[in-house]
Amino acid sequence: MSSFCKFNVKNDARLKEYSYLCSRYFILHNSQTKVDMYFTGIIIAVSTFLIIGLFHPIVIKAEYYFGVRSWWAFLVVGLICVGAALFIENDIISSLVGVFGASSLWGIGELFAQKKRVEKGWFPKNPNRVYD
Repeated sequence: MSSFCKFNVKNDARLKEYSYLCSRYFILHNSQTKVDMYFTGIIIAVSTFLIIGLFHPIVIKAEYYFGVRSWWAFLVVGLICVGAALFIENDIISSLVGVFGASSLWGIGELFAQKKRVEKGWFPKNPNRVYD
């Protein structure tokens, strides 16, 4: 045990608690190092990256098959997901549902930008769809 955590803990409850914290978070009694790792942030970060990456082809396909008139579907899904995230207790699931909803709402602007990219010839037009 390190000198930081060495002291006599007989009757004082605060010292016993402090001793427990020292042994739990700094060095164990058998001299093995203890490292607590929390993966919540990493899970949310990787999942956010994947959700945003998922929305790129969704926006492209939605514009290709339905045009910009499908913006309301992105709005409805986005509002439902953002609203649902407020009532989900689990931090990871709540965050991911919120990110999905925000990505859906962001997709509305990207849908109209995709229309401009198609008009510029950067993406193909759907030959089976009538354009305005």
